[in-house]
Amino acid sequence: MGFDETYSRRRFLRQSFAFSALAGLGGLPALGAAKHGGPGGGSRLLMVGDWGYEDFEAQSRVAKSMQAYVREQRFKTEGLLMLGDNWYGPLPGGAKDVRWKTQFEEMYPSSVFDCPAYAIPGNHDYQTMPMSKVAAELEYAKAGGTRWTMPSLWYSFEFPVKKPLMTVIALDSNMPHADGRPKKGADFTLTPEQQAEQLVWLEAELEKPRSTPFLVVMGHHPIFSNGPHGDHKVLVRDWEPLLRKHKAHMYLAGHDHDMQHLEFEGHPTSFVLSGGGGADLYPLVIDEAQRGPYAQRVYGFSDLEVTPETLTLRHLDEKGRVIHSFTKKVDGTVTNIA
Repeated sequence: MGFDETYSRRRFLRQSFAFSALAGLGGLPALGAAKHGGPGGGSRLLMVGDWGYEDFEAQSRVAKSMQAYVREQRFKTEGLLMLGDNWYGPLPGGAKDVRWKTQFEEMYPSSVFDCPAYAIPGNHDYQTMPMSKVAAELEYAKAGGTRWTMPSLWYSFEFPVKKPLMTVIALDSNMPHADGRPKKGADFTLTPEQQAEQLVWLEAELEKPRSTPFLVVMGHHPIFSNGPHGDHKVLVRDWEPLLRKHKAHMYLAGHDHDMQHLEFEGHPTSFVLSGGGGADLYPLVIDEAQRGPYAQRVYGFSDLEVTPETLTLRHLDEKGRVIHSFTKKVDGTVTNIA
C-alpha cells in the first residue's frame, strides 16, 4: 500500500476531530495571553521563510514584529532559521550587494538577534540574476563578520550550542523532476548528481548515533502542503520514508506563502510550514478542516522552543500575536494544540 493510500483524507478528518476534542478538554492557554520566556524557559529560535522580496514593506512589518516579540517576551534568541527564498529578484552585487545590509543585517539586527542565522536555499535563490544567488549566499557566509550561516548547500548542526537538545539537518530541497529531468530553467534545481549525493549524505547523517533528545529536519519545499504547490512527489518518495524511519520530530519548510501545521495519523513527524516572511501571500487549496490542524493565509513568523522534555512551536502573525501552537514530547506525542 502506498503512502497516499495509507494517509488518506479520511484519516486526516479523523485526526482533525481528535484535535477538536483535545481543544475542547480545556486547560489550554489562551493564545497570546501568557509570557513564554523568562527564567526556566527553554532555548529559543525564530524562523521565517520567503522573506527577501524586492518590495520589502511586508518583510519589514514581520521583522519589526519579530523584534518586538523578543523584547516583550524577554527571552534570548539563540538562533534564526532562514527557510529559503532569501532573495527574490536581482542580486547584482552578489555577496557585496547592498541588499545584504538593508534586508538582512538591518532587518534582523544583531542588537536583537545576536545569534547564528542558519540558512537554506529556496528556488528563487537558484535564479541567476545576473549571477548565481546561491553562490553569493555561500560566499557571504564565508566572508566573516556576519551571522549568516550556510557552510554548504546541506549541513547539520546542534542547538543550542551549549548543552544541545536538538539535532537539526538543513537540506537543499530544490529537486529535478521525479524522472531525473531538471525543471524548466536548469538553474532552479540541484543537478541529478547533487540530488543523489545529498540523499546518500542524509541517510548517513540519520544513521549516526545522536545524543540530543530531538531531531528536526528543514528544507525550503514542504513535503506536504495545503497550499497551491501541493505535496512534493520527489520529497514524498525520497525523504518522507527516512523521516518516518528515524522518527524525526518535525519537518520545517516554507515555499508556500502561508503558515501551516499538518499531522498524519500514525506518523512520528509534525510538518510545519512558515512561509509568511514578506513575499506576496498564496491562497490555500485545501482547508484546514480537511487536512490540519492548521493552515492560514497570513504573514508571520514562528517560534520554536526546546527543553529536555518538549518542543513547542508557535506561529505568530505580523502583529506578533500567537495564532497557533502545539507541543511535542520526546516520544512523539503531540499535545496542547491551540
